[in-house]
Amino acid sequence: MMDNKHPSNQPVPAPIIERVRHELRRRSLTVESVTDITPGMRRIVLKGEDLSDFTSLAPDDHIKVIVPGADGGEERRDYTPRRYDNAARSLTIDFALHEAGPVTQWAIDASVGTPLEIGGPRGSAVVAGTVERWLLVGDQTALPAIGRRIEESGANTTVTVVAAVDGPEERQIFETSAALSTRWVYRPLSDATNAEPLIAALAGIDIISGTFVWIAAEASVARAIRAYLVEERGYPLTWIKASGYWAQGKADTTEKFE
Repeated sequence: MMDNKHPSNQPVPAPIIERVRHELRRRSLTVESVTDITPGMRRIVLKGEDLSDFTSLAPDDHIKVIVPGADGGEERRDYTPRRYDNAARSLTIDFALHEAGPVTQWAIDASVGTPLEIGGPRGSAVVAGTVERWLLVGDQTALPAIGRRIEESGANTTVTVVAAVDGPEERQIFETSAALSTRWVYRPLSDATNAEPLIAALAGIDIISGTFVWIAAEASVARAIRAYLVEERGYPLTWIKASGYWAQGKADTTEKFE
């Protein structure tokens, strides 16, 4: 398949990723609603006047969710701002419930009126210019960022998703005006550090020149997928952004690959 606008022998200039810093402040919020959108994903809407100037410029931004620790201190974990509305003073966060950490337990126990403190985001990595084609690859932890990117994409955008989840019950529905194609890869959580199912799904996808590839999963999986695309498929690294959203056996660990 050939992209008529950008033939394969005429490389498309890669978009620039602009890094925008935000004022780092702590915000006190309250749970407004709790909804299980799948058996393993809980959506919590938070409200508070502290959200009047909340800023998140990229779908893969991260905030710190802060909860009390067992030792009397604090536990902090990274989460994606799934949606936010300054005028309504609301912020939506999706919590994957398969983990066993203190923030996951907070989400399991949360009900209307439960308080929560957040920090950030510290900054946003904004893909500058117009990208008309996206390939989004990730596991459950990446679905909030993937969902936000899909829903914020316009009608002139084509989005292809390859997402690994435990089973059909974890599929999500996204509302968007973009042209969306989703390939769900089913694999048990015990296999979450195996990149092969995702790579096998990618093998059947023709990546057209000018497609920005975004990858987020367990760190070793994200690295393996990036290596596959660059070394075996010959896709330019300048058109790829890959991150390890978590690392097997390590708490509160994220990795950004240069």
